Amino acid sequence: MGLDMRPMGKPKQGFEKRFVEIFEMVSQDKIPQPTFFEKLKGKKLPTKDELLHEWFSNQIQTYETIKAPRVGRDKEADDWIRKKYEELEQKPPLDQFLKEYDGYYVIELAKEQDGVPVYIALGQDENVFRGQFLQDCVDIIGEDLVNEAWNTKMADETLDYGNRLMDIAVKLAKEHNLEYLKTQRLPPDTAEDTIESKLHILFSLSKWLIFYGKNGHGYEADF
Repeated sequence: MGLDMRPMGKPKQGFEKRFVEIFEMVSQDKIPQPTFFEKLKGKKLPTKDELLHEWFSNQIQTYETIKAPRVGRDKEADDWIRKKYEELEQKPPLDQFLKEYDGYYVIELAKEQDGVPVYIALGQDENVFRGQFLQDCVDIIGEDLVNEAWNTKMADETLDYGNRLMDIAVKLAKEHNLEYLKTQRLPPDTAEDTIESKLHILFSLSKWLIFYGKNGHGYEADF
């Protein structure tokens, strides 16, 4: 399956500590259980499902951070979904179609493009980075830095990882006179095993990590 790096929502103001607590309980499968005496007193502790509901209910979605327009709220998103409708061979009733997509975030129209990678994971949201591409960069950054991508990170760790990768990418780009790759969005038209291709992956991931980390989002390593 390989590695997909999925940006996580960030906690709403005042929920920061609880956000981390719940995440650690659920991810480490350490859901608190009532003691014998608590059971006698009829005390109930939140179940895993209840904890997850609390966690998701108190976070700001990544779609908002990348400023993706929404169907039913923003004209550009409405125009986008109507165009999609026109492209359908078998068209359901328009009202039904629009209702189905009401509130949908159009990631490809997001204003913050650093949070929308070109190295995407098929079948996932368009802001999920296909981390498997980083394997191509082992020979230029080493196994330890590549393997680190396989660890789910909170925001501060995400930002730190992005900054470390960016420092290496900038240094390598200077050495090879390839600094233009830092601001080039689309992959260079070169073979996969070239330094140009590898550096572009590195710059793209660095910018993605820095964008989400500095905006309070971590990422989940899914493999």
